[in-house]
Amino acid sequence: MSKSKPKKMVKKSDGNLLKRVIKEGDIWTKVSMLIMGTANLRRRQIVKGLLFLLCEAAFIFYMAVNGVNALSHMATLGTQTQGWVYDENLGIDVLAQGDNSMLLLLYGVVCLFVIVLFVLSWRANLKSALEVQKLEKEGKKIPGFKDDVKVYLDAKFNRTMLTLPMIGVMAFTVLPLVYMILVAFTNYDNAHQPPGNLFTWIGLDNFVTILGSGSTISKTFWPILGWTITWAVFATVLNYIGGILLALLINRKGVKFKGFWRTIFVLSIAIPSFVSLLIMKTMLQPDGAVNVLLKSWGVIQESIPFLTNATLAKVTIIVVNLWIGIPYTMLITSGILMNIPADLYEAARVDGANARVMFRKITMPYVLFVTTPYLITQFIGNINNFNVIYLLSQGGPSTLDYYQAGKTDLLVTWLYKLTVTSKDYCYASAIGILVFVISAVFSLITYRRTSAYNNEEAFQ
Repeated sequence: MSKSKPKKMVKKSDGNLLKRVIKEGDIWTKVSMLIMGTANLRRRQIVKGLLFLLCEAAFIFYMAVNGVNALSHMATLGTQTQGWVYDENLGIDVLAQGDNSMLLLLYGVVCLFVIVLFVLSWRANLKSALEVQKLEKEGKKIPGFKDDVKVYLDAKFNRTMLTLPMIGVMAFTVLPLVYMILVAFTNYDNAHQPPGNLFTWIGLDNFVTILGSGSTISKTFWPILGWTITWAVFATVLNYIGGILLALLINRKGVKFKGFWRTIFVLSIAIPSFVSLLIMKTMLQPDGAVNVLLKSWGVIQESIPFLTNATLAKVTIIVVNLWIGIPYTMLITSGILMNIPADLYEAARVDGANARVMFRKITMPYVLFVTTPYLITQFIGNINNFNVIYLLSQGGPSTLDYYQAGKTDLLVTWLYKLTVTSKDYCYASAIGILVFVISAVFSLITYRRTSAYNNEEAFQ
């Protein structure tokens, strides 16, 4: 009971901060709702009060100069297109600059972030006002600026160290992510390239087009989604099983030079994957080393279309990926196998269990228990495995049935082509959101149903 009460009190105070200020705050604390830092200045926290006041002044200045204008343009994403108009003074046509929808959307997103940061600062101002009011009422010393600095260099040093990284994350990760998500709800495609042509909000039309409008894009999305899931399943399961079998083989009693064999397979990891994939691509060409060697041996008369036949290209990609993926699983599994208690196997032998039963009842459950999060991560990673597909086949072979995609393209490589090749940013952004939803739903549902989540304490 004594531990649960403080948690409820914290939640209540955080959720009803404004009500507390109105109900419990004195005149200076209430004025701080309008003029930030007033309570701090009144109680001689000059630097902190001035910082809050400066924050409010900067926000008002920004909103007056740029913010309101940015929000208003964000609603329309521009109205004036760039074009040639006749200049009566010059007697010729001149290029009139128009709005840039891309920049207007960016400025609007930045303004929204500024508003959020100001609200957080305003909330911190109210919280600080209540704290100094309470200290004054209890007759305690009100900390000065030096005292606050000492606290942020000691007890709250973690916040000090995380400030710059958090600013970087917000500026270079969260803000661009929000921007690209919003692009999915516009018609920013190859026909609407600012400033010559503006784009505007179209709601969920892009998702309707992709998921079920009967368009070429829709007829491209579903086959590519099916191949993406198929590829992810085979790439994950085969690499996982192959790595486990290889680790078991190397760790068997009687196998000599275990370290040597592990080193040999780790060499495939030491070499950058893009180098291995490019070499494999060259070897599998119609005039590559594999076809030339098979012809010289008399095995084939014509070159095998490893990467130009759709079905064979998919099989080839899955097989080549084994060379890159199995060693990773082998390394992880080797460490796990070494840590399985020998008593479990001894007890199983006493009970008459053979090697197959011990693998099914002891080894595999133990390995699965430990590696389930890794397995889920690998599956999601394979859904977004850009390198293997693009470096090996570049999504080919090409087909007229798909829109800007080939037979071996994954959703992520198709997204790349839509962005770089055809500049259909709205469709690429929408596909990115769909990939995230698929990955997140699968990860959460699968992980919550595993023993690694439901029984974290120990393997039984």
